Amino acid sequence: MRLLLIDNSNTRTKFAVVDAVDAPLKAHHIATTDICPSFIKTLDDLNFEAVVLSSVVPEKAALFREVLSPAPLHEISCRSDLPIDIAYPEPGQIGADRLANAVAAHARVGAPAIVVDFGTAVTFDVLGGTRTEGSYLGGVIAPGLPSMTDYLHQSTALLPEIDLQEPSSAIGKSTTEAMRSGAVHGYRGMVRGVLQAIRNELDETPTVIATGGDASLIASGLPEIMEVVQNLTLRGIYLIGKRNLA
Repeated sequence: MRLLLIDNSNTRTKFAVVDAVDAPLKAHHIATTDICPSFIKTLDDLNFEAVVLSSVVPEKAALFREVLSPAPLHEISCRSDLPIDIAYPEPGQIGADRLANAVAAHARVGAPAIVVDFGTAVTFDVLGGTRTEGSYLGGVIAPGLPSMTDYLHQSTALLPEIDLQEPSSAIGKSTTEAMRSGAVHGYRGMVRGVLQAIRNELDETPTVIATGGDASLIASGLPEIMEVVQNLTLRGIYLIGKRNLA
């Protein structure tokens, strides 16, 4: 079945058409603020049989449901038929993208595992269990790296807007380099600290994988992260959709 996968997040919305779990995945994206009925109608040209929607933006999710009708559509939530258990007091509070990440991670590396997703926020999702039986335990939500750097620029008179890249040294020789050093090295320190705190509460050493826009930059200085997997969320969306639309 050819599935249209939609990952509707706060900043960007990614989409792809996939017909097999191991098929090459060519993702496209659009700013979430630009999603409108006329854009959604153009998706009809992608030749899909059903839709799998992961959304954390209720207003845009409603647009997708309305405009893509009458195509079969499954919207991911804690009520979806998932290949992992949810050991969480309030399952309805778990974002659909976090469930998709957990499902994709378990299919890839089993459990215990931690998924670090670098987006508008950085989320840490924790899986317990085994290779065959996974359980979503909970996680951590912290400000995303762009949120921190944008705040410095917007809240001060003299600090510039910067592009994020590996600093040439820890001791910055210009304002821009000093900000890059604070952002990248400081952020790695935060991620390392959160990972250590999570590991301290697990009985076994977890496999840590990362995804999201800033994953490659931050993970390059963190040996704690074993692998960066681009489009992990879309892979999880596919796995959930296949299970619920078959």
